[in-house]
Amino acid sequence: MNNKVVNKVTEPVRESFTELLGQLASSSAEMVRDEIELLIQGIRERVRAVRGAVFTIAIGVVVSFTAFLSLCAALIIGLISYMTPAIAALFTGTVLALIGVVIVFIGYRQLKKSIRNT
Repeated sequence: MNNKVVNKVTEPVRESFTELLGQLASSSAEMVRDEIELLIQGIRERVRAVRGAVFTIAIGVVVSFTAFLSLCAALIIGLISYMTPAIAALFTGTVLALIGVVIVFIGYRQLKKSIRNT
């Protein structure tokens, strides 16, 4: 008789424990899905914000590059009064190339230094 009482008590506990585990698993899976969806939504919002900023920067770079080319042309035109047009263009190109090489070298050193520190 004690066995029947024990069996009746343990069986409902097992069912309710199993149900609780099922609910826990279901709730956990739903929570993980919701968190992933929230993360994806946050990433989409950040991408939209970054996309606008990158587009604005790109437009600024194009306008600045156009202005730079105009200034180079003005420099060459100004140097023509002191030297031939070919020499003026060659001089301007050489100076700009040297400036570019120095900037690239500085950037390379910074990159190399940051790679070593990580």
